[in-house]
Amino acid sequence: MAPSILPITEVLVAAACWQNEADAEAVIRHAIEIAAEMAGADVGETELAIMLTDDAGIRTLNSNWRGIDKPTNVLSFPALQPDGPGGPDDAPRMLGDIAIAYETMRKEADDEQKPFDHHLSHLAVHGFLHLIGYDHETDADAEIMEALETQILAQLGIPDPYTDRNPYAD
Repeated sequence: MAPSILPITEVLVAAACWQNEADAEAVIRHAIEIAAEMAGADVGETELAIMLTDDAGIRTLNSNWRGIDKPTNVLSFPALQPDGPGGPDDAPRMLGDIAIAYETMRKEADDEQKPFDHHLSHLAVHGFLHLIGYDHETDADAEIMEALETQILAQLGIPDPYTDRNPYAD
């Protein structure tokens, strides 16, 4: 059996507040690799971009694209896929973009007493699943997406983020 092809993941640090998180890029790449392997979607020969931004940057994106004028932790922007043949045969297909806001993510991790890299992994996985078609608009869709997130995070050694009990408190 041929090895699976993982998506090319470009990480852009767009806000200085991320400079103190030296491992952020490696954490994100690893989370995306495991998510791609476990999601079972056809993600070979694809690429995605992740922008590490601040609350001001994500607030602008949230306002412009969703009409919600406030910061959020993560936004995903799936790429429109061509109907016919794409570009050159050797060009990877773009999955889309993910933006993650430092201050909101840091506050959530601190408030929930989660390690920063665990929460960053969760948001990267969550954003990636949106790019490949998962959503949580209905309870049934949310249950499916959260179950897959939980499985992927378990593979990364991260406790279930949706449990009512704080696994970090023990």
